[in-house]
Amino acid sequence: MTTTVSHETINSLRYAIEEAGHGDPLLLLHGFTGRAANWRPLLPRLAERRRVIAVDLPGHGDSDASAGAARYQMSRVAADLAELLARRAAAPAHWLGYSMGGRLALYVAVHYPQLVRSLVLESASPGLATAAERQLRRAADEALAERIERDGIPAFVSAWEQLPLFAGLAWLPAEERAALRAQRLANNATGLANSLRGMGTGAQPSLWPHLGDIAAPALLVAGALDEKFAAINQDMAAALPDAALRLIPDAGHTVHLEQPTLYLDCVDDFLMRLHEKER
Repeated sequence: MTTTVSHETINSLRYAIEEAGHGDPLLLLHGFTGRAANWRPLLPRLAERRRVIAVDLPGHGDSDASAGAARYQMSRVAADLAELLARRAAAPAHWLGYSMGGRLALYVAVHYPQLVRSLVLESASPGLATAAERQLRRAADEALAERIERDGIPAFVSAWEQLPLFAGLAWLPAEERAALRAQRLANNATGLANSLRGMGTGAQPSLWPHLGDIAAPALLVAGALDEKFAAINQDMAAALPDAALRLIPDAGHTVHLEQPTLYLDCVDDFLMRLHEKER
C-alpha cells in the first residue's frame, strides 16, 4: 500500500497530511499528543476500499505550532478542515476521530453537516455540560499547559504515560510502546500547550444540546474498561438520532491500539453497511 505525505497551507497554517487508498473519503483525526502516523498500523484495512486522509492537527506532528492559542480553537480548525476537503475534492466524507479528534469531528457534524456522511467516534465526548464544569477544566488545562512549557516535552510525556486512562497501553508489545512514545516526544511544547488552551475539553463549547440535530449515522466506540467514557458514550447514543454503540472488551481509552482487530471489525462493518445502503 502506497501512502503519500503532503502539505496544505490553510489560513496561514501549514498542515501535514497523509493519504492512502481509493474510494469514499475517510478523514482520520488523532487525539491529543498524537499525529497522522498513529493510524498507519490500521491503514491496510481502512484504505482497502476507501480513500483515507489523515491529518496532523495544529500543534501536533509536522503541522505548524502557532504561538497564539486562538488559532487552535475548534471553530477555526473545523473551518480549516472544511477547506482542506474542498481543495482535495473529498467532501462529504466519513469522519473518524479518536478522543480530541472525535470531539472535533462531532463539532463539524453540528456546524458543517453537509460535509459529514457518517461519524466514527472513539472515546469521544460532546464536551462538558455546564459552564461551571468548563471553567474548572479550563483552569486544569491551563495549569497543564504551563507545566508543559516550563518542564518540556520529555517530562510531560513521562507523566502523561502514567495516567490511569492509558493503563491498557502497558500490554502493547515493547516496540509499539516505543513507537508511540517517540511520536509523542516529537511534538513541541508550544503546540501541545496551545492545543490544550484552544481545543481542550474546557475550551470546547458543549455539544450536548445539539446531538438531537445530527442526522449523520454514527458509530460510537469505547473501551469497556474505560468506565467514564463508556458511560458518556451510552448517554450520547441515547441522544443521537442514528447511533450504534460498541463497547470493546478488554480495552481502555485507546481502543484502536489496545484491540485493533475488534476495532477495525466494528469500523469496517459500519462503513460497509452504509456503503450498501447508499448504492
